[in-house]
Amino acid sequence: MALDDRKTTDFKFIGSRPDRPDGLDKVTGRAQFGADAHAPGMLHGAIVRSPHAHARIISIDTSKAEQLDGVKSVVTRADFAKDLSGEFSFVLENVMAGEKALYDGHAVAAVAASSALIARDAAKLVKVDYEILPHVTDVDAAMADDAPILNDTYADASVPSGLHPNVVRYHDSGHGDVDAGFASADLVIEDSFKTEATHQGYIEPHACLATLGNDGKGELWCTTQGHWIAQKTCAALVGIDTSQLRVTASEIGGGFGGKTTVFIEPVALALSRKANRPVKIVMNRSEVFRATGPTSSTSMDVKIGMMKDGTITAAQGIFRLQGGAFPGAPMEFSAMCAFAPYALENVKQIGYDVISNRPKQAAYRAPGAPMASFAVESVIDELCNKLGLDPIEVRLKNASREGTKASYGPRFQRIGLVETLEAAKAHPHYSAPLKPGQGRGVSCGFWFNHGGETSVSLALSEDGTCQISVGTPDIGGSRASMALMAAEVLGIDYENIRVTIADTATLGYNDVSHGSRVTYASGLATIKAAQDAVEKLCKRAAAKWGIPEDAVFWEDGCAKPSGANAGNFDPVPLAELTKDMGATGGPISGHFEATPEGAGVSFGTHIVDAEVDPETGKTAVVRYTVIQDAGKAIHPTYVEGQFQGGAAQGIGWALNEEYIYGEDGRLQNSIFLDYRVPVASDLPMIDTVIVEVPNPGHPYGVRGVGETGIVPPLAAIANAVSAAAGVRLRHLPMSPPRILRALVAQAHEG
Repeated sequence: MALDDRKTTDFKFIGSRPDRPDGLDKVTGRAQFGADAHAPGMLHGAIVRSPHAHARIISIDTSKAEQLDGVKSVVTRADFAKDLSGEFSFVLENVMAGEKALYDGHAVAAVAASSALIARDAAKLVKVDYEILPHVTDVDAAMADDAPILNDTYADASVPSGLHPNVVRYHDSGHGDVDAGFASADLVIEDSFKTEATHQGYIEPHACLATLGNDGKGELWCTTQGHWIAQKTCAALVGIDTSQLRVTASEIGGGFGGKTTVFIEPVALALSRKANRPVKIVMNRSEVFRATGPTSSTSMDVKIGMMKDGTITAAQGIFRLQGGAFPGAPMEFSAMCAFAPYALENVKQIGYDVISNRPKQAAYRAPGAPMASFAVESVIDELCNKLGLDPIEVRLKNASREGTKASYGPRFQRIGLVETLEAAKAHPHYSAPLKPGQGRGVSCGFWFNHGGETSVSLALSEDGTCQISVGTPDIGGSRASMALMAAEVLGIDYENIRVTIADTATLGYNDVSHGSRVTYASGLATIKAAQDAVEKLCKRAAAKWGIPEDAVFWEDGCAKPSGANAGNFDPVPLAELTKDMGATGGPISGHFEATPEGAGVSFGTHIVDAEVDPETGKTAVVRYTVIQDAGKAIHPTYVEGQFQGGAAQGIGWALNEEYIYGEDGRLQNSIFLDYRVPVASDLPMIDTVIVEVPNPGHPYGVRGVGETGIVPPLAAIANAVSAAAGVRLRHLPMSPPRILRALVAQAHEG
């Protein structure tokens, strides 16, 4: 029985641009986000947060808060599970401080009251006695011999002896002989770079509504990228069985990796259990900045050797990332992504995970990769400048291809980096003339992509329409993509398919919507579930005609006999088969559960033009082109949006955005007025080119696109700004003061 043996270019629905299924709900305000949930008898929660970067908690007196009229419950660390280990212990320590407050904004207690105002007033009445301790917020300072020790038990077995206890994990990978490679180079450049921590900047703050009874059964509504991980983590933190907590994901107003863990949800559950009432918590913007997970800040050293013809002979990188007060900074991703675009005989990468007095980092699209790309691609740009070589030709000469041994180990299968570079070279942007004061930058970027545990169910209705239940929250248009892929298999119209994000009680486990996995993994599962349903439809048709099941195939939404020998029967449409399904065997549905492993890596190339005012240091990005391999663009409009979104966020990261801590270790810019993200007037029109080199690990060739788009911008913009300013910028963001300091320093040197 042939279910779907077409070539990846022969599609009816895939590659089209239908209206988004959630559009009407969102423009009319009908969509329900995290803060939109209400329940009878609902209380409001407020969290008491440390004003200190590092302090021992001597005592917490909640008596005055408990006596305030309207207060129904107060919780501290004592109200959570004991003796957790591994990542759960780190998450709990981040959710509610134990012996020490580890950063400005660290939660130390929480209250629930009959109104949000009373809850906030009660929080102010909680008296916490602190012993102030020395703090450190910079990654290099945290590794220094005299740095205060945050926790001397966090370092794992990977850390070499002799390093400061704040170094908690270590990574070392590569191949070949880098010393010999550098010795054979005509030019070697070694340089150091720094990037500051940035926030994902999602517009919707964290919000949840929780109910937990004394019987250990709970309900949780929250804005999240992964409600199964929220279920598992919250259940562990409040000490109940996972199956007794049902979690429903709301619509999500942005996440970008920042909503892949929990912050307030376990607190709301603990308050609810103590009050025996539903509890709602909504973070304000200052709490989002101070107490949720930004990116890591970094300090990096990169050394690359090159021949006069542009051949890279060796490359080495050292990547130091601070991930806040707990292990988990994605230094191994920095190390492994850094040189992945290039076929290198000699390469070495080292990573350090360093703890500091900052909030626990969270993912921001391709975690760790943009920073590494900034350092590596900046050095490649310098080598091209000094050797008088074209930056795209050099990248093409050294580009990873099918069969290349990746810098981090495996050999690449079919990949599209060369195609993106060729498209960049041919694009009118690359040859367009520049005005005085402008510079052009180019950069490549890489991300692994991810499969992950995935479960999908599909049900056909008697009228021939279809309902699909997926477990991956829609953070980038996945409902449309799932409907298009199901329509392709079933042969029914896109508009006749509804995709729903199921709760944790109605579907098998699903990993978080992250790692650019959803269109690949949930899409593959949707295709397989639809094919499962098609098999059952074909069986019904075979029974109807009285012929063997293998004599029936599915085409254009109909069951058909496979040839003249199977009988002369008219095709039977899907709606005809479902109309009578109650009398021919019962409901027809399809299911698929797996952990797919063929996600297919992704590459992109960006071209940027920028101009710099040498008097003020003000920078403007005046032209931007994103070229990226999508494998197969299921819904091209969504793909283009992912490309443009990565570029826009990269512009903010490169030019403006940073966490600024004072000498006291407190965050100085915890609102959008002071933490400036790009607005429309800051951005150029961002052109996109979708390259399609099919991923052999997906039936329709899909590669995830959400992560890779944010990897090249930092370097591409830095290369453009450096060219425009006439001085190499090595510290992000390239704010006007930093640019002016670099110009002044260059003037003094020369």
